[in-house]
Amino acid sequence: MAFNKIWCTIALGLLLPFSYAHTDFFTSIGHMTDLINTEKDLVVSLKDYIKAEEGKLEQIKKWAEKLDQLTDTATKDPEGFLGHPVNAFKLMKRLNTEWGELESLVLKDMSDGFISNMTIQRQFFPNDEDQTGAAKALLRLQDTYNLDTDTLSRGNLPGVKHKSFLTAEDCFELGKIAYTEADYYHTELWMEQALKQLDEGEVSSADKVYILDYLSYAVYQQGDLGKAMRLTKRLLELDPEHQRANGNMKYFEYIMAKEKEANKSSTDSEDQVEKETEVKKKDYLPERRKYEMLCRGEGLKMTPRRQKRLFCRYYDGNRNPRYILGPVKQEDEWDKPRIVRFLDIISDEEIETVKELAKPRLSRATVHDPETGKLTTAHYRVSKSAWLSGYESPVVSRINTRIQDLTGLDVSTAEELQVANYGVGGQYEPHFDFARKDEPDAFKELGTGNRIATWLFYMSDVSAGGATVFPEVGASVWPKKGTAVFWYNLFPSGEGDYSTRHAACPVLVGNKWVSNKWLHERGQEFRRPCTLSELE
Repeated sequence: MAFNKIWCTIALGLLLPFSYAHTDFFTSIGHMTDLINTEKDLVVSLKDYIKAEEGKLEQIKKWAEKLDQLTDTATKDPEGFLGHPVNAFKLMKRLNTEWGELESLVLKDMSDGFISNMTIQRQFFPNDEDQTGAAKALLRLQDTYNLDTDTLSRGNLPGVKHKSFLTAEDCFELGKIAYTEADYYHTELWMEQALKQLDEGEVSSADKVYILDYLSYAVYQQGDLGKAMRLTKRLLELDPEHQRANGNMKYFEYIMAKEKEANKSSTDSEDQVEKETEVKKKDYLPERRKYEMLCRGEGLKMTPRRQKRLFCRYYDGNRNPRYILGPVKQEDEWDKPRIVRFLDIISDEEIETVKELAKPRLSRATVHDPETGKLTTAHYRVSKSAWLSGYESPVVSRINTRIQDLTGLDVSTAEELQVANYGVGGQYEPHFDFARKDEPDAFKELGTGNRIATWLFYMSDVSAGGATVFPEVGASVWPKKGTAVFWYNLFPSGEGDYSTRHAACPVLVGNKWVSNKWLHERGQEFRRPCTLSELE
């Protein structure tokens, strides 16, 4: 009974941290930390089960040793042994009672407590969507930061505290996920990596036959017929009876023969294949190239001449009474659009309070669908967010007041403070904060006009990646805990500034927390008067 009570207590203890159901774990590192604690508790639970099994086996072992010695003596002189009435009685007792008790002990299932815990926790486990999302994140990081498969597989990433590596089986799983998405480029990369690690002698449950099957088809889909045939031949050397490989080989030979008949030169064919294999993605647009280069710290367009016009200063919020005696540190990050950074603008204590308030409410971040006007999740925004009102906490109210004092803009018409935590490879691809002319109803329900400006707090340092980039102007702003950046999305005329199109780069290593305030047009009529010029 006591044993069952202990298991019950453990089960309840494991259940308490999860007041929420499964919701896209891969989109928030903050929520994934709870899974670490769950797994640790399950390991403790598993060790308790092993200890219970070992205890049971120890009892059985002692019983067997005792009876082994006893039966050895008895079988040498059965009649003499049973001539002692006590021995005769104990034999009857053992066979009638004690062997039955031993049978019950052997049949006793010591796994009930562990299985009970597993059953309770399984409803809070990540699902296939999370595993696929995390796998896609690795592929996204590979592309954005130009990482080769071997580097990623060996875990050789900048700024890592806890180095980890991918097994051949892990590489095979990544290749399979890419394959299900018809992403044959990444299928080839990761199946080749799995094969390489097996060829180097790694002991794994991954099967070379399966790997070569996927790999040969992925290569064929990218147009490299010769390589596909070589891989298929290698597969058939391992499994001559492989039905699909035999069929593929016949088909490849047929295609090769047709090409020869058409007198297609091998040089032209190889050139064409090389061009095709260079294509990574169908949507590899110029903006995406700029975006990825800026995420890597490349392609910055700040010239030395423009750099000289950027300054740092002590800023008092245009003689705001709160900051005349204690001005804040401000520095220019960019000139056009003007982006300024405020240093030491939010304390560690305030950050922790905001995170604690937000964490229980974090849900998958959404975007405005321009066609429906409704909020929806999107593959290009991988994070979780929560909204905090000023009346909920003095800390949030104080932060809102600080934003108003330093920007000179009225925050009474602003949106609530949005807190965001990014997941595995968390990102938000290039977007505008303001509504364009083809989205007249984007903020209609708020009744406060367009988003005039953006204030963005960085609430954590990021070991690698995670920059805020502006592809139109070639600017990169890197996260620094305790700082905030500010820019106007609209010109004073009310027209949108298209150079403010920006993106949050994938987090390569680390955990990125930010919070932002979107300020709206209403209430700013006298704080930021309109101009007659459209672009001023």
